[in-house]
Amino acid sequence: VQLVESGGGMVQPGGSLRLSCAASGFTFSSIDMSWIRQAPGEGPEWVSSINPGATGTYYADSVKGRFTISRDNVKNTLYLQMNSLTPEDTALYYCVKGRIGVGGLDYWGQGTQVTVSA
Repeated sequence: VQLVESGGGMVQPGGSLRLSCAASGFTFSSIDMSWIRQAPGEGPEWVSSINPGATGTYYADSVKGRFTISRDNVKNTLYLQMNSLTPEDTALYYCVKGRIGVGGLDYWGQGTQVTVSA
């Protein structure tokens, strides 16, 4: 299993970023996927999840209405569109295989850093 995130960077408050996660080594189209973030000095925080057919998407209250999770099962790629970013969104963002409560989280990518600062 390989999960490779990209798209992180530094952005000003109010800005946008789109994270991508290229997945390989498993049947991507059959697996729930998630994004989890970890801010400096904090524990991991679940951000969002999506079911295999993209018919169900789930968000933490802290990002609801600002972030959109999506997937391309042909390209084996997971996305996270992040809008209206605030400094509180600064974290290392991980692409994770699985979903809490549905088989668990068993593989994590290396993470991509998102920094929101003026």
